[in-house]
Amino acid sequence: MIIKRKAATYVNDPIIYIVSDSVGETAELVTKAALSQFSGPHAVIKRFPYVEDPTHIDEVITLATEDKGIIVYTLVKPDIRAYMIESAEVNNIKVFDLIGPLMDQLESMYTMQPLFEPGLVRRLDEDYFKKVDAIEFAVKYDDGRDPRGLLKADIILIGVSRTSKTPLSQFLAHKRVKVANVPIVPEVDPPQELFSVPKEKCIGLKISPEKLNSIRRERLISLGLDDSASYADVERIKKELTYFEEITAKIGCDVIDVTNKAVEETANIIMSLYRSRKST
Repeated sequence: MIIKRKAATYVNDPIIYIVSDSVGETAELVTKAALSQFSGPHAVIKRFPYVEDPTHIDEVITLATEDKGIIVYTLVKPDIRAYMIESAEVNNIKVFDLIGPLMDQLESMYTMQPLFEPGLVRRLDEDYFKKVDAIEFAVKYDDGRDPRGLLKADIILIGVSRTSKTPLSQFLAHKRVKVANVPIVPEVDPPQELFSVPKEKCIGLKISPEKLNSIRRERLISLGLDDSASYADVERIKKELTYFEEITAKIGCDVIDVTNKAVEETANIIMSLYRSRKST
């Protein structure tokens, strides 16, 4: 780690070194929160991230000694924390451990050992935002609303109405997968983007005419409509499924029979296909 020294903005400003085995955002935010309670004095904050080696600590200790600064740190590995405390004591440097004491208390409370892995909070945050992004993506590109989404999607689900495209899209989004879905209707040509993306991205959802007839009739009844409408007509359904087969054959994509499968079961099959594609 190369440390570049910067001159303080004010001659008498105290210098606070933020030392972390991750990016140091947490330590800096807590330090700034404490500083905000003092309206008069200024302070110069210097952040040193990814400190995981004793030699890095030696460098910061040297700078803090020369500048008469203090060190605020978040270090999760016990040996590195111990080295920081020992080095600071030898050099008469004030240090403040923001995470160690709390980790020690939690270890005692839960009677289990911490993972001692730097950067886990950041990884959890990134995981959360990826999930939110995938959920928003699924909503935005649901039911073929915007064909441009097909070019950005990780997975594209293709099927006639009531083959669980939307529930599957949302379920997979919670696994941080960006999913778009395209309804197949004989009277409407599929978007051209569907034929320009890699076929491995596309997954067809087929279903038996009898099962689909039952699902659609129940749907019409729940909406207070006549269950004999063309939407639930068996001949109409067969026409839709024939057209669906023509489209999936043209694309050359995998097709999953969802007739007697729960959403979770189908999602697991899709994820298996997705992971195998990513690994090749």
